[in-house]
Amino acid sequence: MTPLKVVFAGTPEFARVALEAIAAAGHEITLVLSQPDRPAGRGMKLQASPVKQCAVAHGWPVAQPRSLRLDGKYPEEAAAAREALRAARPDVMVVAAYGLILPQWVLDLPLHGCFNIHASLLPRWRGAAPIHRAIEAGDAQTGITIMQMDAGLDTGDMLLREAADIGGDNTARLHDRLAELGGRMIVRALAGIGSLARTPQPAEGVTYASKVEKHEAQIDWNQPADAIVRRIRAFDPFPGANSPLDGETIKLWAAHAVPAEVSAAPGTLLAVTDSGVAVAAAGATVMVTELQRPGGKRLAVADFLRGFDLKAGQLFG
Repeated sequence: MTPLKVVFAGTPEFARVALEAIAAAGHEITLVLSQPDRPAGRGMKLQASPVKQCAVAHGWPVAQPRSLRLDGKYPEEAAAAREALRAARPDVMVVAAYGLILPQWVLDLPLHGCFNIHASLLPRWRGAAPIHRAIEAGDAQTGITIMQMDAGLDTGDMLLREAADIGGDNTARLHDRLAELGGRMIVRALAGIGSLARTPQPAEGVTYASKVEKHEAQIDWNQPADAIVRRIRAFDPFPGANSPLDGETIKLWAAHAVPAEVSAAPGTLLAVTDSGVAVAAAGATVMVTELQRPGGKRLAVADFLRGFDLKAGQLFG
């Protein structure tokens, strides 16, 4: 395999895994693009993204423009990024969860264009949150698509596509599995560069994975129990499904549905034991097994009950 000059654009941990895989395969990383440092943690100090931290550790050059649009809000930053990209002389650009729109001049600059690592089986779940939405929707499978990028939102031709069963995973576990799969697949794609068949995405089956907003996290106990359980799994680790109880917002981290005839109002605590808190939902029961109080830690029910007295008959909001 001939080593390629690769420009990499990505920001979170999902992208860092792919960047490490590309470097380990022997390719030359000539430039890394990542989102600007953001305030994080209790002290809200500026923190570099996982991709930038990886690049700095390896000594790769980094650019962090707020936009790549030459006619946008930050034209000077975009122009500086263009010069850095030209100087990097990339054979290919690899993009994974970068977070910025790539204008046409970026797509046209690398010799072989831009490859995107997308965490779904396109055309299902184009957009920002494909892992969360696949779990929330109850999909049996998702996967990774390596795509030749065009100007649309995840609309480019598919180069490689591989499925993965979701099973009972939450977003955190599925994210890690798909990140590893994406790393392996982008290495395969780079090894086959110039000879990979390009398959247009079908027009049927297109869905959009909108960004997860914090306001979505509050549980609606009028929903079916299975849907509530999927949402709890989908929103772990962010934003964390929650429900108000006695003036506190309680986060719910693990649960399963129990088929049962339920006559109590949705959200009613039906039973409280060390093995689970049974909550009434539409047509069935949600058995919650891991909870968290504001400012506290995630705890199994038995440990949670030592510091918070729950009783049958109480009502989640």
